[in-house]
Amino acid sequence: MMADSVYESVVCVKPEVHVYKIPPRASNRGYRAADWKLDEPAWSGRMKITAKGTTAFIKLEDKNTGELFAQAPVDQYPGSAVEAVTDSSRYFVIRIEDGNGRHAFIGLGFADRGDSFDFNVALQDHFKWVKQESEFARQEANQDPGPKLDLGFKEGQTIKINIGNIKKKESGGAKSRAVGGGLLPPPPGVKSGGLLPPPAAPATTAVCPTSTGTLLDFGGPAPVSAPIAAPPSQDLWGDFTAAGSGSSQDAAQTGWVQF
Repeated sequence: MMADSVYESVVCVKPEVHVYKIPPRASNRGYRAADWKLDEPAWSGRMKITAKGTTAFIKLEDKNTGELFAQAPVDQYPGSAVEAVTDSSRYFVIRIEDGNGRHAFIGLGFADRGDSFDFNVALQDHFKWVKQESEFARQEANQDPGPKLDLGFKEGQTIKINIGNIKKKESGGAKSRAVGGGLLPPPPGVKSGGLLPPPAAPATTAVCPTSTGTLLDFGGPAPVSAPIAAPPSQDLWGDFTAAGSGSSQDAAQTGWVQF
């Protein structure tokens, strides 16, 4: 039940491989692809590597129908189930099984060197993962559980939290609200408690009085104003009287009527 429920994943797929009949091993030096009939493969089709638990399976299938031609279970790599030849990197010797306890050795070849490289790396990665999983399981089995650390609160236990930083932030916020209550902050370099002085009154310039003759005699030349004003007379109406007495004669000469 447990073996049937294990998920089987596809590790590598190559669309074209060749199978060769190999002669018996002549010595312990290894297999040589040059001893095979490489131009006359016994079978050609698709190869698929799957992983189920810790075991990898090399499956040879028909490229059109997917019918299984042969299967080689691999429990260890490198090992007796897959062996590389001594004279090429594109050919291997695999041990196939029929499920009834019978097995045979056949030659497996790839048309491209990159396909043989992927075949080799796929098997290495799978058994590297198997080794890591076994090490993790052994470490967990040897690990002493020991007493667990209880970090929970006991009954009636309390804790104290210092929130002094929160008070400082609130006081700073109150000051900022007080400054922004309708008044702009003072410019740099001016104390916040003082007031700006009022602007100075503009200086007045004394204007020299013009001669009253210009108001009555438009025909004569314009008098030149004196640069310095004369001191005011004690008689407030004296200037007007003098101007009136002189203007009657001027009016008679120029033809203007005095009002």
